[in-house]
Amino acid sequence: MNYTDKIKESVQYLQNLIDNTPSLGLVLGSGLGGLSENVENPQEIHYKDIPHFPISTVFGHAGSLLFGKVHDMSVVFMQGRFHYYEGYTMKEVVFPYYVLKALGVNTMILTNACGGINTSYTPGDIVVVDDFINLVINNPLIGENDVNLGPRFPDMTEPYDQDLIKKAERIATELSIPFKTGVYGFFSGPYYETRAEIRAYGRLGCDLIGMSTVPETIALNHMGVKTIAFAVVTNMATGIQDKKHDHAHVVTMAKQASETLSLWLDALIQNIAKGL
Repeated sequence: MNYTDKIKESVQYLQNLIDNTPSLGLVLGSGLGGLSENVENPQEIHYKDIPHFPISTVFGHAGSLLFGKVHDMSVVFMQGRFHYYEGYTMKEVVFPYYVLKALGVNTMILTNACGGINTSYTPGDIVVVDDFINLVINNPLIGENDVNLGPRFPDMTEPYDQDLIKKAERIATELSIPFKTGVYGFFSGPYYETRAEIRAYGRLGCDLIGMSTVPETIALNHMGVKTIAFAVVTNMATGIQDKKHDHAHVVTMAKQASETLSLWLDALIQNIAKGL
């Protein structure tokens, strides 16, 4: 069965179960699962039950789709994502996003927990990602392209929608939520980067370093889905912080920032729902 047929089969399975067709999707990164508490009339479907879906293996990821409504807008939350380092191919990593697009999603909010390279950042900062650098040779568009999914050579001038970014920044100002902006560097992992790598990536222009977000950003742009990404700085990168890394600490720091991020995203979804 080819990639497009697998998408269709997954979509059909979900359509037979869900009550509402989502137009907005939100991806919850490590430790950010609490953001889903605002979903009304929730319907949870586990990844393991959806045909052709990968299974999330990372601590802090619930591993399910949560359908429902927020501010009378039909939404779907991905409670956990898939990573290249888990052993999946890039096309498997982004498969769920093609399914969500086919279901009706036209706007996607990405969140992640990551390390800070920019020394003006501190753990707990929320960063609006305004660009990315793919530090991994591979990407999900390599190989045969189905023009029904997207163009062979998608433009990446604005990988993150500038109108959404301006809207998010305006809301943060209104709510007195401090934030930063920056460039996200995608590193394959699953080991934490070396000091030399971080020095190199900083010189390349990376403000942040993480193991997700970029493959899905590429796929979402391929499909023409409006995308915005929020990164929670849970720790400073190797050689910048004076201690070793600990994933449990990453999850803890993300949870601490999730209350503020939840408030911000709730207001953003309300604005999107009202067309403001």
